[in-house]
Amino acid sequence: MEINSVENNPALMKPANKQGKKDVMGGGKFGTEVVHNRRVLGVINQNLGGAGGGAGGCRGGAQPHPCVANKRASSQKLAANIANKKQCFPEEIKSNPSNDDFGVWEDQPVPMFLETSETTSDQRDHHMEEVEMEDIFEESVVDIDICDNENELAVVEYVEDLYAHYRRMENCSLVSPDYMTQQFDINEKMRAILIDWLVENSTKIKQVHHKFDLQHETLFLTVNLIDRFLAKQSVIRKNLQLVGLVAMLLACKYEEVSVPVIDDLVFISDKAYSRSQILETEKLMLNTLEFNMSLPTAYVFMKRFLKAAQSDSKLEQLSFFLIELCLVEYEMLKFPPSFMAAASIYTAQCSLYGVNQWSKTCQWHTNYTEDQLLECSRMIVGYHQKAGVGRLTGVYRKYNTSKFGYAAKNESAKIHV
Repeated sequence: MEINSVENNPALMKPANKQGKKDVMGGGKFGTEVVHNRRVLGVINQNLGGAGGGAGGCRGGAQPHPCVANKRASSQKLAANIANKKQCFPEEIKSNPSNDDFGVWEDQPVPMFLETSETTSDQRDHHMEEVEMEDIFEESVVDIDICDNENELAVVEYVEDLYAHYRRMENCSLVSPDYMTQQFDINEKMRAILIDWLVENSTKIKQVHHKFDLQHETLFLTVNLIDRFLAKQSVIRKNLQLVGLVAMLLACKYEEVSVPVIDDLVFISDKAYSRSQILETEKLMLNTLEFNMSLPTAYVFMKRFLKAAQSDSKLEQLSFFLIELCLVEYEMLKFPPSFMAAASIYTAQCSLYGVNQWSKTCQWHTNYTEDQLLECSRMIVGYHQKAGVGRLTGVYRKYNTSKFGYAAKNESAKIHV
């Protein structure tokens, strides 16, 4: 087969035109030779395809080049095989989108390290948002001792250790809530009358406890000594008041700076007991209790818990009014002093400010939740409601004075069952 193009026959190649050096490449032999040896793509296709006529065709309609014929046969065979394979697959399966559809990037999976980084970042941002929201709404525990850092009497460095010790020791101050079953001549009603008399007044219309301007802690220790003594010693009915007087005398010696003399006790008892009887009963009580006077009462917990509640004078007076009502009631002996103190403050808060007043700070320092205090608080509400009626109104009349802010006139709390 004879090819018309001169470029396809190396023997017919002409030497490079030296005059074309500067015209084509601007100088240089190799540039001119490359231009004259390069063939046009359209000419090659015409020579291989055997198109008739023109510079690129075969003479006299000659047959195509054998290589071209083989390539066409191979292409037709390959197309037939692909068609047969397509019939083997279900119609639902579609081929991947072409590059023209720009679907290649969308179908590419996200690298693992990028996906993990994005997920971790999203989780971190979500977590930070949750933490910020918790910081806004979550109540924090207040440092109630920070204001007393300069007060040496507050012993801020040791106060937590002191109250941890009080909690361990308060179990030693507890008495059996049914110790009255061992007494053959007295009962819980007589005990209530004795304590109400000690709190408020005698037949001389002079307040026994208030007459000597005694401290709160003296009253609480007096009641504690009475119960601990009666739990170990049988007493006849006519000597019950004597036990109360001696317990108050011992409590005054332990807590007060100025102690009442024995003649004052004889006077307020309307001379029912002699001086010698008081001294003999004092020795008996000390020996029975083994001289153990250093036990925490509800008072020490009241002071700490009121500080945690950030109380004002109104809340403080009402809380002490409620807990002194509890001192009269025999059934309250089943509760530890710290628990009774916390319940009294919680009830006072509900009376003055409504429910949901038990803060995280109160819960932290008392170690009691609101749910734990509900049972005792309901009992205190009952005592508050009947405080001004009946025979035992000593506590009510004491706190219905200007000295105690008329705390007894506050309405009782509405504790929901």
